[in-house]
Amino acid sequence: MTWSDIFGRLATHYAGTGKRPFDFAVVDEAQDISVAEARFLSALVSHAPDGLFFAGDLGQRIFQQPFSWRSLGIDVRGRSHTLRINYRTSHQIRAQADRLLPPDISDVDGNTESRRGTISVFNGPAPEIRTFGTAAEESEAVGHWIADRLSEGCQPHEVGLFVRTGDQLKRARAAIRTAGASAVELSDRIEAEAGKVAISTMHLAKGLEFRAVAVMACDDEVLPLQERIETVADESDLEEVYDTERHLLYVACTRARDRLLVTGVDPASEFLDDLTDRHPGRPHGTR
Repeated sequence: MTWSDIFGRLATHYAGTGKRPFDFAVVDEAQDISVAEARFLSALVSHAPDGLFFAGDLGQRIFQQPFSWRSLGIDVRGRSHTLRINYRTSHQIRAQADRLLPPDISDVDGNTESRRGTISVFNGPAPEIRTFGTAAEESEAVGHWIADRLSEGCQPHEVGLFVRTGDQLKRARAAIRTAGASAVELSDRIEAEAGKVAISTMHLAKGLEFRAVAVMACDDEVLPLQERIETVADESDLEEVYDTERHLLYVACTRARDRLLVTGVDPASEFLDDLTDRHPGRPHGTR
């Protein structure tokens, strides 16, 4: 039995009894709820106008295909508000990461989330975007970058290192060896540990926060992932793949509070063209 089956059965049960176990429910990461979860939530609470409160970011939707909430009885049109003060990420990192997304993002029901006017409450160094000739060169450079952050006073657990899939984790491990640090590889069951740099795929980055973040292996055919592109049946599906792959990189980059490094091996991901203005120090697009 899948989670969708479980949520579907619970929704049917509560709808059939006519009893709602809760008056109100608060739902975080709402951009990634599924159809089955939405039906369950709708059946879980009373019919009060404010029975459900959702918090989410359409720019961070990385798991679920978009669908109509209104068709499931959840209508938020004219009842939503965009939060425009960012307390997590420096102005420099947020502004650069925002280049990955359009200024306005709409859902299936026509609700539009504008990213214009968002501000951060603090400043920091500009992000670094660099590409390399080989994976070995990349891992060495990332390792030295991590070592520099540690020498500046960052604790190991305040540093995060993200890659697109498990296939690129060996490059992250090589960077950690160069840095002379210890690391923990995050999973659904393993969390960050004091004294260790956190290594993870981008999907597990959501909800995390680090003083310094390196995003590695942003190569062509890795981001966006070629395996996903090859499964596409039509143009709309291809657009959805590109959107969620962009969102993944956006999520990984915005885990950083103060320092951000994004790297890849030439030919690098086309997404780096959106991030960079050809920063000095072996910038993306130069050899």
